[in-house]
Amino acid sequence: MDLINPKIQEYAEQLTSPEENLLKEINNFTQSHPESQMLSGHLQGKVLEMLSCMIQPKRILEIGTFTGYSALCLAKGLANDGLLHTIEIRDADADVAQSYFNRSPYAQKIILHRGSALDIIPALDEIWDIVFIDADKAGYIDYFNLVFPKLRKNGFIFADNIFFHGQALEDEPKNKSAKGIKAFNEFIRQRKDIDKTVLTLRDGLLLIRKS
Repeated sequence: MDLINPKIQEYAEQLTSPEENLLKEINNFTQSHPESQMLSGHLQGKVLEMLSCMIQPKRILEIGTFTGYSALCLAKGLANDGLLHTIEIRDADADVAQSYFNRSPYAQKIILHRGSALDIIPALDEIWDIVFIDADKAGYIDYFNLVFPKLRKNGFIFADNIFFHGQALEDEPKNKSAKGIKAFNEFIRQRKDIDKTVLTLRDGLLLIRKS
C-alpha cells in the first residue's frame, strides 16, 4: 500500500531543513543494506529531532539502533547532562552505528547496548523522558510494559511503523509483524492512563504521553 503520495513526500522533504553531513552519509550507506527500509530517513528523522529539542530530555531510550540515524536525531535535543541509551541485537548493525556515533558530537552522550532489549531494559536504572520503540514488531507490547513504569509523568513513548505498510489496517493480517503491530495498536487504544495521537508520517508514528 502506497501510504504517502510520493510527490507530497518529496515536497515535504524540500521544505524540511537539509540533513547534516553525517546523517546524509548514514542515509547513503544504509541504502545498500538488505533492510534499508528500516531507516527513519530525512523527514521522520527531523521530526524526531524537533520533538527531542522541544522536550530537552535528560534520558532517552531507543529500542532498535539499526545504523544509528534515529539515535543521532534524538540526541540533538538532549539536555547538557543528558544521555541516550540505545539497544541493538545485531552486532553488524551495532558496529556500523557505533562508528558513526564516534564521529558525532554526541559520542560521550550515546551508550550502545548489544543484545536482547528484554534482557537489557530491566538492568537500566534510569527514569526515561523519551522512549523510541523501533525494534521487532511482535515485541512492542512487551517493550511498552517494561519501560512504562520507568517513564516519568508526562514522558513520551514514540512507536514507529504502526501502520506496518498498511497491513495493520487489515482485519486479519497474516504477517507476524503486522499481527504484532495490530495487537499493540489495540492495546494502546484501550489504555486510559495515557494520551496518544498518530502522525501519518512514513509508516505511521504513534506518540504516547504518560498522563
